Amino acid sequence: MKKKRLNISHLHWGFPPIIGGVETHLTFLLPTLVQQGHKVSLLTCAVEGYHGEDEFRGCKIYRTPLMDLNWLFKRGLNAIENEVTQVFRDFIEKEKPDILHAHNMHYFSLAHANILANLAKAKGLPLILTAHNTWDDILFLSLMRSVKWTHIIAVSHFIKQELIGIGISHKNITTVHHGIDHKMYHPRVDPTPMYKQYPQLKGRRVLFHPARMGLAKGCDVSVKALRILKEKFPDIMLVLAGTKNIIDWGATQNKDIAYIVELVDFFKMRDNVLIDAYTLEDMPRLYTASCVCIYPSSSQEPFGLTILEAMAARKPIVVTRAGGMPEIVQDNINGFVVPPRNFDDLANRVRQLFVDQELRERLGSTGRAMVEEHFTKEIMTEKTLAIYRKFL
Repeated sequence: MKKKRLNISHLHWGFPPIIGGVETHLTFLLPTLVQQGHKVSLLTCAVEGYHGEDEFRGCKIYRTPLMDLNWLFKRGLNAIENEVTQVFRDFIEKEKPDILHAHNMHYFSLAHANILANLAKAKGLPLILTAHNTWDDILFLSLMRSVKWTHIIAVSHFIKQELIGIGISHKNITTVHHGIDHKMYHPRVDPTPMYKQYPQLKGRRVLFHPARMGLAKGCDVSVKALRILKEKFPDIMLVLAGTKNIIDWGATQNKDIAYIVELVDFFKMRDNVLIDAYTLEDMPRLYTASCVCIYPSSSQEPFGLTILEAMAARKPIVVTRAGGMPEIVQDNINGFVVPPRNFDDLANRVRQLFVDQELRERLGSTGRAMVEEHFTKEIMTEKTLAIYRKFL
């Protein structure tokens, strides 16, 4: 029997050109829903130079400053309820969705979450939340416990366990791991455009840390490991993903970046580090230009979408034993897992991968196979649709 075509409205604080893990996730999920015959819309933040209404691969995009966290942080959240109510109501009345799906609205603003929940209840619409992160404060607890989410999607078993730990029933949470476009990220992508844009990469031993720059992502750990590796591999080039067009709630990102750049200069390694802001189109080429990928997160990383990108590109990756990352990377199977903030262990594993081509190929091939079997955007989308249908 043919399944009903659904009308699905999503809400999230950012979307490209805003870059981040959730934003990238949406670029995979939303078009795949469209390809499968569903009508899809997204309410997100305003971006200078972008229209208030636009389209992305068949998905209708609505933009408003009232979903811009950088602007909201400066403005403050006082007396914002009437404006948010009007924007949310207009969005729902225009799109007439069968289901509402919010991403990371269990943090930042109690007003936004409560207004959305009240409108969903009034319209009789299921309200799904995807928890891409957890936080340790009262606002997070209030939003998780007081808002009547119809069901919660956790992006990893780690996130699900964290939610259970604050009193959410396991029956109300389903883990749906991320999926990616494994045809976009694959080992046959031509890296030549990257060599033209960054000639310093040509002929170098490239170590790629694909997460956006910040201390929580372990970029300082990568720089300290580089100092050790440079002694044996003077041609090494550490590629760090600088940040432009990101959500920076609390305005801490620039401070982190300044420290990391100072650390590179302190160790006199400017010739061994490339820092720039890369587009989504650049990323597959950077993976194929790389020898090894690393993600030594210092925080409890909820998942780490770039892990899948590296695996799809058939690159071995070294991650830390933190959060949801060990659910994806199995030590000595498709990469290596090291303790958090241990730059010595990180350097040792990278050294091992640099000198052993057969090991790199074995781990990389296993990673690619795991993506094809478990972590495609189609698999992720089918699991998400199953949750929608359960509550319609």
